[in-house]
Amino acid sequence: MIKICYFSGTGNTLWSAKKIAASAGDKCELVNIGVEVKKDEILLEADAVVLLFPAYAYGAPLVVHEFVQKAVFKTPYVASFVTYGTSPGGALAEIGRILRQKGINAVYFGRIPAVENYIAIFGPPKERTTEIRLQLQKTATEEAVRCIVARHTNRINTFRPFSAFVSVLFSLGVKIFYKWYKVSDNCDGCGDCEKVCPVSAITIIDKRPAFSKKCEHCQGCLNYCPKKAIQFGRLKPDSPRYHHPEIDTDAIAR
Repeated sequence: MIKICYFSGTGNTLWSAKKIAASAGDKCELVNIGVEVKKDEILLEADAVVLLFPAYAYGAPLVVHEFVQKAVFKTPYVASFVTYGTSPGGALAEIGRILRQKGINAVYFGRIPAVENYIAIFGPPKERTTEIRLQLQKTATEEAVRCIVARHTNRINTFRPFSAFVSVLFSLGVKIFYKWYKVSDNCDGCGDCEKVCPVSAITIIDKRPAFSKKCEHCQGCLNYCPKKAIQFGRLKPDSPRYHHPEIDTDAIAR
């Protein structure tokens, strides 16, 4: 049994998690970190545990930190992969430090390039860029499967002061970013944003989404909104959105 624990906002990480589950050979169980983290106890008992998560501002999402800190690992093998658009930064280093504190030292750390989804700052990806990054993700995910099957391990530098500094600043911002989301009159109250939110930070009230401080700033809501009604940062109502082309609303819904 391989437990594949993933956190995904716009489908990039979920796509890789599904591909690993389909190709790893052993029986695999997909574990949604956003759902599982709410439990009082998290037991990861398996022949292997795989962690997959995106890089947020050179670090790992806060919910992934909480999940790994809370989890009890009963497994002889752990692999940790970060998906990233612009840069993985020190995301793996952050999780590596937590695992080391738990006495888990035999770990494989891997990086999986994907399409940049933080379009509120970087803007929507160009079509050619998307094609290239999707192919890079496919290749890196296939390599991840080979490393997991072979139970490879490696070491990384966990001293990443600049990445840690940027990550801390971002984590402080996340506590208030939810207040900056705007909803246009295009919203029809369909509820897709509530469905796709991986941490249940959105509630539909009077046919309008209400955002809470549980928000991880994953960008899933604004990228999956069929009406482009959710806005943040430089996004405009007519700005193109992005989610992994093979992960639709039903697939990403918790």
